[in-house]
Amino acid sequence: MNSRNFIRLLVLAAIWGGSFLCMRIAVPVMGPVALMESRVGLAAVMLGLIALRAGQPFWPRRHWPDFLVLGVLNTALPFLLYAWAAQTLGASLLAILNATAPIWGAIWSALWLRQLPGLRAGSGLVLGLAGVGVVVGFDPAAHSSAGLLAMLAGVMAPCCYGLATTWLKRRKNPPAAAETAQGSMLAASLVLLPVLPFSPLPALPGVPVLVAVLALGLLCTGLAYRIYFRLVEEAGPTRALTVTFLVPVFGVLWGHLLLGESLSLRSLAGAVIVIAGTMLSTGFSIRQLFQRS
Repeated sequence: MNSRNFIRLLVLAAIWGGSFLCMRIAVPVMGPVALMESRVGLAAVMLGLIALRAGQPFWPRRHWPDFLVLGVLNTALPFLLYAWAAQTLGASLLAILNATAPIWGAIWSALWLRQLPGLRAGSGLVLGLAGVGVVVGFDPAAHSSAGLLAMLAGVMAPCCYGLATTWLKRRKNPPAAAETAQGSMLAASLVLLPVLPFSPLPALPGVPVLVAVLALGLLCTGLAYRIYFRLVEEAGPTRALTVTFLVPVFGVLWGHLLLGESLSLRSLAGAVIVIAGTMLSTGFSIRQLFQRS
């Protein structure tokens, strides 16, 4: 990976780590449904305008079943779960739980595709799940029924990501990466739209909330997807996946600096265990990361 793509990797991790910060700021005022509809709607419009400017107008007719499935499993449902959990859990904890997405992908591959992990990957799965147990078990939010439900939602969101990735692996002719990003956002916005009238805003949003909503839709979703797929094209999907290990670092950092969230040694230890387990389960190698693409 060259220096330009490594900088892209760090920028992407910082942006996606900030998405949990934006959710924590905006969800008490917007509610989960309205916030996520705004997020995917803004991202769909932004990606559509970028495609038009590039002379590549989006036409979803050919792959609309793929976009619908991915819009639900990879976008609408996990986004809603994270937003609902953000009403109770801190941005730091959500970012740590998000790092388990590759672990869930390996579990779904074993159950669905019969691709059993080897010794190293299997050890990583066990280690990663143990890390989740450490994070969840020592977090104060886990001491209440509402906190436990929020924890469950925060774990099920990356589980949805893993299921969507496994489903996509089974497709013989999947859509192109850029089309997948735009199509899934458009499908998610259409899926969430009928639910919107039944989810009124808890309060009127002020300027800080509106800024958080715009940042979540345009920066953390629209722009982030563009950076991610450029990284996939130039550095390869394996190296692009390493952003998963960096998102918790920035999520914890932003939560501590901007929201005043506490940093306990047990939570940090759990985060390290989760990241280590994810690295093992995906076969990540620091040496390969810096090899020339």
